[in-house]
Amino acid sequence: MQSSRRGDVDPFIVMDMMEEARRIEAAGQRVIHMEVGQPGTPAPAAARQALARAMEAGPLGYTVALGLPELRAAIAGLYRRWYGVDLNPDRVVVTSGSSAGFLLAFTALFDAGDRVALGEPGYPSYRQILRALSLVPVGIPTRAENRLQPVPADLEGVEMQGLIVASPGNPTGTMLDRAALAALMEHARARGIRFVSDEIYHGLHYGARAVSALEIGDEVYVINSFSKYFSMTGWRIGWMVVPEDHLRKVERLAQNMFICPPHASQIAALHAIDAVEELEANRAVYARNRELMLAGLPKAGFTRIAPPDGAFYVYADVADLTGDSLAFARQILAGAGVAVTPGLDFDPHRGRQTLRFSYARASADIEEGLARLTEFMQRR
Repeated sequence: MQSSRRGDVDPFIVMDMMEEARRIEAAGQRVIHMEVGQPGTPAPAAARQALARAMEAGPLGYTVALGLPELRAAIAGLYRRWYGVDLNPDRVVVTSGSSAGFLLAFTALFDAGDRVALGEPGYPSYRQILRALSLVPVGIPTRAENRLQPVPADLEGVEMQGLIVASPGNPTGTMLDRAALAALMEHARARGIRFVSDEIYHGLHYGARAVSALEIGDEVYVINSFSKYFSMTGWRIGWMVVPEDHLRKVERLAQNMFICPPHASQIAALHAIDAVEELEANRAVYARNRELMLAGLPKAGFTRIAPPDGAFYVYADVADLTGDSLAFARQILAGAGVAVTPGLDFDPHRGRQTLRFSYARASADIEEGLARLTEFMQRR
């Protein structure tokens, strides 16, 4: 049977590394997971308890396509609490994770053949979702002096109809301050470029907080998720904020593509939003892990790293160690029992010389992983 060319997307290499790690674990070996951006903590206790009560109270069926009104209102309240932004809850669209948000955003904003720019290194699924929608991803090589974030000068002379930015970024953890984000948004506005802001790592910062694009302007699609700060990866629940005049178009797409987000996950998310004490305790663990990584990775031999501002990743230049990051990651997994992600996932051109290390797990795991990496590198 013939298949479409739109399905010819690259693999998500971090998921392949997870599968290789699973096979090793199935054979009885303990693996330290530094490959996947997944918190080691569960959803907040209040979220789990609320869902248990709801399941006993009655069936969980379809909700309206845009999500439970009370959850949309709670998300709008989060913008007041975090950013001082007075957001109309009608603009909030609850989604089946940020991935559904990207599908909805790209489908609502662009026509087949449109060119959408993204900084490299960057989240690999942007590129693959765009291709699956018959859109053209345009990689923008970022520079170390700009902390691997795009700046307007990088965009000059590049044909594009859209731009997606992420702050904090994956895989780097670096952030755009207000002036840098505003400069990108103004550049896009002046050129008629549609702007998408990926803010799924907001809440995970280790100095100044992240700036939301909604603090600067309304002509933007903002995508966020309960996966990272709220520790709800497998629940597949996220949200997006869209301009009011785009809402009905997004609603029609959501109705047909997804019917609605999972009802159970929406209930849990509603009660996760206010679990501040538990969530901030998790962030304190990540802050501790970040310090462990910044001290331990250079001792292990990974010396070319930039301190991340947020998220839970360290991106390392390993050009002095390898020219094939995928093979190197497999050597580390086999020789040290530590799973890491090759940079090819994030930068198809320069990623052969980079690795991403995640520090989202428990501090004891991070300490053990660093010890294993140090021993492996000494033997190498």
